[in-house]
Amino acid sequence: MTLSTVSPTVDVGNLLDEGVFTRFQIAVVVLAALSIVMDGFDGQLIGFAIPLIIKEWGITRGAFAPAVAAGLVGMGIGSACAGLFADRFGRRLAVIGSVLLFGAATCLIGLAQDITAIAVLRFIAGLGIGGALPSSATMTAEFTPSRHRTLAVTATIVCVPLGGMLAGIFASFVLPVYGWRTMFFIGGSLPIVLGVVLWAMLPESPRFLVRRPQRWAELRQLLGKMSHTISATAQFSDRIEQKAENHKGFSALFDKAFARDTIAIWCAFFMCLLTVYSAFSWLPTMLAAEGLDVKLASSGLTAYNLGGVFGALGCAVAISRFGSRWPLLICCVGAAGSAFFLQQFSVKEHVTLLLGGFAVHGLFVNAVQSTMYALCAYVYPTAVRATGTAAALAFGRLGAILSAFAGAAVITAGGASSYLLMLGSAMVLVFIALAIVRHHIPALRPQHIVGVAPSTVKK
Repeated sequence: MTLSTVSPTVDVGNLLDEGVFTRFQIAVVVLAALSIVMDGFDGQLIGFAIPLIIKEWGITRGAFAPAVAAGLVGMGIGSACAGLFADRFGRRLAVIGSVLLFGAATCLIGLAQDITAIAVLRFIAGLGIGGALPSSATMTAEFTPSRHRTLAVTATIVCVPLGGMLAGIFASFVLPVYGWRTMFFIGGSLPIVLGVVLWAMLPESPRFLVRRPQRWAELRQLLGKMSHTISATAQFSDRIEQKAENHKGFSALFDKAFARDTIAIWCAFFMCLLTVYSAFSWLPTMLAAEGLDVKLASSGLTAYNLGGVFGALGCAVAISRFGSRWPLLICCVGAAGSAFFLQQFSVKEHVTLLLGGFAVHGLFVNAVQSTMYALCAYVYPTAVRATGTAAALAFGRLGAILSAFAGAAVITAGGASSYLLMLGSAMVLVFIALAIVRHHIPALRPQHIVGVAPSTVKK
């Protein structure tokens, strides 16, 4: 790697935004992404288990809704608290603590004897699942040069549907043979192992360290690992973002510069997470209620997540070239349109078409949901980035909580057609909210095209 000698006054923000994307930084992003894979994996296991638990315990979908809601309430609280924790105590501890918490709680679900126990453990797991997402997204954003940031953050967040897809494959093998308890035992053990790895390998964010002079020695060592030679007497700053930071904390989200975008982004998160968690929690149950066997019903959610992986990455590439406004709005139209289109078909008579249709719907919905984290990373400066992202996600979790009850009620009352109407209508409202956002990510300038460092472009 090429070493660069840096002057005694080091602008860390400029160094990161305009510098080379080193292997060390890529490794950090991979570690953050792995935490989100486990987040999506453990978060969606309950969706695959619900049809079996309902049958085994002889309960209704409505009776299970509070347990689903408890997990989502935990996610909302975890999202809000993790952001404040990460901005005060560091991104590293927030990520590691979240992963260990949801791993341990998921393991214990395998011992549950009633709905109350599942609800309590899902709430605890939700605290960790909710906390991991904004903390890991912030870690990725702050280790990545600006020209790669949208794609890197989206690639991290897309690990939620990737984890869900892996959970579907895992569940299809484990559930028929070993049952739902073993599925939770194994599913919870994996993030515990990852938490140990993260403790040994995951560093703190340099943009967090620059604001703490007492940790500048740690910052010097960290920048050295990123191929920058730093003087032992160097002072550090992050000029552009520190200039934008009038004050820290939650109230900063409603400053004149951010208020409109904060409200619009919160509304978009609310309706989009209503849609996403209506699928994560109830899609296999809805398909089973329409007469499909459990394994085939579970494949609907696997297809939804598979489409989501491709959709999120494709939307991230489009945003890198065209900015965020039009790609996000187009994906909202695709998500709503695909849901309304699927209403025309019977689940029993058009199984293959419905599974393909849910893959397309998942492609568009997850394209919107995953790239909205990159939008948050753009809108908010470093001192409130984790708080801003976490607050948007926490408000969005209210939509997810609503999905716990709405999904069960809609499936019971109107079956697949009403369920799809709810999904499509929610995405129409996401379209309206994102159209209101003022500060969308701009299209990258030619010298910031992904893969091209500024210094390599001829002027």
